[in-house]
Amino acid sequence: MPEGIFDTHAHYDDKAFDQDREQILESLAENKICAVVDVGADLKSTQRAVALAQKYPYVYAAAGIHPTETKDCNQEIFQQLTAQAAMPKVVAIGEIGLDYHWDTPRDLQKKWFEKQLYLAVEKDMPVIIHSRDAAEDTFRMLKEAWNYAKQKEKKLSGVIHCFSYEVELAREYVKMGFWLGIGGVVTYKNARKTKQVVKEISLENIVLETDCPYLTPEPHRKERNSSLYLPFVAEEIAAIKEITVQEVIQTTTKNAKRLYRVEIL
Repeated sequence: MPEGIFDTHAHYDDKAFDQDREQILESLAENKICAVVDVGADLKSTQRAVALAQKYPYVYAAAGIHPTETKDCNQEIFQQLTAQAAMPKVVAIGEIGLDYHWDTPRDLQKKWFEKQLYLAVEKDMPVIIHSRDAAEDTFRMLKEAWNYAKQKEKKLSGVIHCFSYEVELAREYVKMGFWLGIGGVVTYKNARKTKQVVKEISLENIVLETDCPYLTPEPHRKERNSSLYLPFVAEEIAAIKEITVQEVIQTTTKNAKRLYRVEIL
């Protein structure tokens, strides 16, 4: 690859990498992966992500409570999370949002989603949004926080992780200055909505991600995912948009640097 790929969403702190985490992370540069953001899902995984960011110069971290983990959250944990967000190389609040697929109480999800959104506004940090089967509430709460930030002469931006909704909603997020995270799902034959979003939305509003160890792209779908498989995602996007793979990589890496406000090259 002529230019490095930026993996905007990974979970290398996950136990799935316990046997070979160091080996994989140390192999990224030689495989043209220039940067990775390791994303927290609760306080402990956030702390592990921060530790990885401190160890590897090309790894960054995000601090957040995933919606399905909000049942275990309290004010003390939130305060500790806030402290983690201030650590060096923490570049975003995430992953946060709403997930109505599982049975985590929706009132708790909304409570901690709102608190983390306003933390991001206060800290002037981008957000990483998880939204599953919760399109309307996610958009409404994000729009409210976005308007609040605007009133305070601040800015709320970020990425809608693993974007899985319709093109019309994608356009609304783009208008607000958000990026759309596209990963292995775009390579699946039945991912019609994702492919349509990639076709209709400008490449300037798309970033690459893995969500590893999950959502492995074809032709490795049954394997554990890693940043090393991102070229398959870039190739699929290039085919859909009828452009070169090089253009996909260069533009999405530039977008990722803007998203997370980092300079890596």
